[in-house]
Amino acid sequence: MAKIGFFGASFDPITNSHLWTATKIAEEYNLSQVIMGPGSNKRPDKQMNISDAHRWNLLQLAISNDSLFVADDFEMKQDASAIYTYFTMEHYKQLYPLDQVYFIMGADLLVDIAKGEWLYGKELVENNLFLVMSRDGINMKEVISSSAFLQPYSEHFHLIEKGMNMEISSSYIRGELRKHPNARHLKHLMPCPCYDYIMEHGLYQF
Repeated sequence: MAKIGFFGASFDPITNSHLWTATKIAEEYNLSQVIMGPGSNKRPDKQMNISDAHRWNLLQLAISNDSLFVADDFEMKQDASAIYTYFTMEHYKQLYPLDQVYFIMGADLLVDIAKGEWLYGKELVENNLFLVMSRDGINMKEVISSSAFLQPYSEHFHLIEKGMNMEISSSYIRGELRKHPNARHLKHLMPCPCYDYIMEHGLYQF
């Protein structure tokens, strides 16, 4: 049985931090593959800054030379009413019935689930395993132990407390591009082909 991680995010744009984080987790938990799933512009709870097509192209450029990663636009193809993480995970478990599929997420999302802010959150937690990345200021063990909802499923959460402090935010990159459309230092915060693509298409520069 192989171990597969699903890493869903806006990737708006994808950064070296996304890639470093996913690779670190794969090494630590012996994942044979990490599925990179960009979120859809059709999601009512998330406002993207560029089109699905551009984010999809950037993702493919970022991972093209690394066999660990596979890009999957499953959520982008779904109707807005069906874009929920629970349904996404059910899809991948059906796609890989002989393997263990993990949901990779940050501790900030763990907090949101504990607050009951995710539709189908209960079903998601009951039926899946999670690899949770630490975030500054969030005590993941306390979030789980203090939640009547999460505590019974504490064994479903594998908490990654250390070595996850590489923080390059997509929002920082977007902000820099708005202020400095030709900011060359950003070339070192993302794969170079992604930087070149953003420059070529004038993305985020508004």
